Amino acid sequence: MKKTLILFLIFVITQNGYCQEVSDYIFKAKAFTETGKPDQAINLLNGIVNEMREYRLYTGRAEAKIEIGDYSGAISDYNEANKIAASSGEYGLSRIYALKGDASTSLYHLELNLNSSFRKGEKEIMLDPAFGSVENKTEWRQFWKKEWYSPIEKGISEIEYCLASGKKVEAEVVLNGIKKNYPDNEDIFYPEALIYLSSGKYSEVISIISGLDESDRGREKYLRVLAKAQSGLSNYAGASVTYSQLIDSGVPDAGLLILRAECYKKTGETDKALDDIEKYLEIYSGNKAAISLAGKLEAVSGDNLKAIEYFSTNLKIHPNDPDCYIDRGDAYFISKSWDWAIKDYSMSLDLKPGNSDIWLNKGIALLNSGRVDDACHDFRKSFSMGNKKASGFISNNCIK
Repeated sequence: MKKTLILFLIFVITQNGYCQEVSDYIFKAKAFTETGKPDQAINLLNGIVNEMREYRLYTGRAEAKIEIGDYSGAISDYNEANKIAASSGEYGLSRIYALKGDASTSLYHLELNLNSSFRKGEKEIMLDPAFGSVENKTEWRQFWKKEWYSPIEKGISEIEYCLASGKKVEAEVVLNGIKKNYPDNEDIFYPEALIYLSSGKYSEVISIISGLDESDRGREKYLRVLAKAQSGLSNYAGASVTYSQLIDSGVPDAGLLILRAECYKKTGETDKALDDIEKYLEIYSGNKAAISLAGKLEAVSGDNLKAIEYFSTNLKIHPNDPDCYIDRGDAYFISKSWDWAIKDYSMSLDLKPGNSDIWLNKGIALLNSGRVDDACHDFRKSFSMGNKKASGFISNNCIK
């Protein structure tokens, strides 16, 4: 029994490591393709696709090949993906043949996609620029005369649109119509969870998802909603676990690393958060939010010099961003480097003068550097913008 348990644990650890490695390759390849470096994506994946035999690696390489105009190579990769996971490459094949102007073959593969577990939503297809060269052809118009999506699917799409536009009431009306017509259909749970999430009813979201069977609970759309609800309830430990499920499953979204890092920051797991941010910055080296978070995490860990280094890097990349000056100004403020803090806060206010908190912080820095009159000016400026915290500094330092 003990031997069996050990073997099982070894298997689990090995599988988790494998999934993480696949995710890393997917993240990096996608980043290279998105940032105009498809050749680097192809080179990255060339050495491991045959070794790992994971369909997402083939579809990732195919996307990069499309960017360099290697349609034959991309077709080969999508077909290879289909051999590993049935229909996983059909949407990509449909896109390629549309780009080649071959509407009939494009629609053949699109139909295979729509009849598979990899089916794309109507909105995503209609907004995909790859189909621009065939959407005015007779075959395309004829194809869409058929109802490829159920009334529930169309309703869910409408609800997503309404919520994205801030129209909660309209979304609820659509949901009520679906529930009335299809009261026993489990597909209504997802839009219901979305509406609860948008209303801040996080416990209800978790209750809905907990009531689903395991296969549904593990789907990407439900995991994303669940993680947001857990964060809304300040259950950051639970949210980090959920984001790990998404990452380990190979969802090609490096932004999940940022979201998990934010959770780790809240739970005090600074080292884990830094690992995620550093991994993200290996992929998107100039991302402002990631560099900012890395600096804040270093400050939390006690390495203020390293934090300032990150914030200075951000300013080199984003020299006209007031938030980057605030980040470094705050780091100088914490280290009591008052003159440097004043300079950065001043630069921030030159770019964005309406920040009452920065007027207050600059006033405190001025006060500590002995410039009382200038400090009082800033305290009054902050107070005039509605910052009540400034009133105490005014009464203690500026009224004689």
